[in-house]
Amino acid sequence: MSDTKRIVTEFVYCLLLSGGKMSPPVLYYLPPSPPCRSILLLAKMLGLDFELKIVNILEGEQLKPDFVALNPQHCIPTMNDEGLVLWESRAILSYLVAAYGKSDELYPTDIRVRALVDQRLQFDLGTLYMRLTDYYFPTMFIGAPLDEGKRAKLSEAVGWLNTILEGRQFAAAEHFTIADLTLLVTISQLEAFDFELRPYKHIRQWLERCKDHMAPYDYEELNGSKAVLMGDMFKAKINQGGA
Repeated sequence: MSDTKRIVTEFVYCLLLSGGKMSPPVLYYLPPSPPCRSILLLAKMLGLDFELKIVNILEGEQLKPDFVALNPQHCIPTMNDEGLVLWESRAILSYLVAAYGKSDELYPTDIRVRALVDQRLQFDLGTLYMRLTDYYFPTMFIGAPLDEGKRAKLSEAVGWLNTILEGRQFAAAEHFTIADLTLLVTISQLEAFDFELRPYKHIRQWLERCKDHMAPYDYEELNGSKAVLMGDMFKAKINQGGA
């Protein structure tokens, strides 16, 4: 028996043992978390069902021994797909499209287009979203004063995205990709924090385009309402004199 036939035979045998169904991927998450929201939105686009397990990081549940054994960095989202354990939401996005996508539209295989998608993903991870968390989260979670220097750095990053989007319908390709998805979650969170987006014409146009694109995929339930929830948390802390 050839290796290919053996692998197929073993796969069919496993399906028969499991009643014809493979176990769904397990997602450890917290619904309001922006990185978790991007994973849930993509799953809706792919028609993928997760086994969902909430990890309340506000109560320290990520430090429980069983979760640390799974992910020594003890962060969310974390995904376990038949023993493949991934964290970092953008890595999970890329994997899910490759593993469960019916086409490469969301993460194109054309190497030049994919390079742009990857660059936008890394820009969001290492610059835009990082600067959002640097500015807002210390006030939200520990009541630290707002740092105007950090706000200036955030505004700088938003301006870079605005320039990137000039002359483009979407962030990296001629159509919506996972680059747009992760940037959408970040920018919609800024919007919910009442960050002033009026000076950024290209971002505002792109944002509405992306919201329209994602409306059929439970955008408001999975992302919009959760962004507002986090925005309200921030505003409540401000009203308490936390900043």
